[in-house]
Amino acid sequence: MMSADKPAEARRFIVRGRVQGVGFRWFVEREAHILGISGWVRNNPDGSVEILAMGSRDQLVMLRSRLREGPRAARVDNVEEVESKPVSGLTTFRIEGAW
Repeated sequence: MMSADKPAEARRFIVRGRVQGVGFRWFVEREAHILGISGWVRNNPDGSVEILAMGSRDQLVMLRSRLREGPRAARVDNVEEVESKPVSGLTTFRIEGAW
């Protein structure tokens, strides 16, 4: 039995290009807040940015199109998307490893 709440889907995005040191994580955090998406964003050692995003299918489609654009200083070469499992209790969106 599904609840009336639309079920959250989860996606993991890997964004490659010039995406570190250009404010990409803050851009993703802002877009996620605007769209009402929960999850996290972090820089990977290989120079990519990884995002776990949870929300409705529509929210995730909109986020993906924003990830393809990126902030002005970024150059996005590729956005890879894989299905992921929703993480219970993750209700906000945060930047991991940023201080």
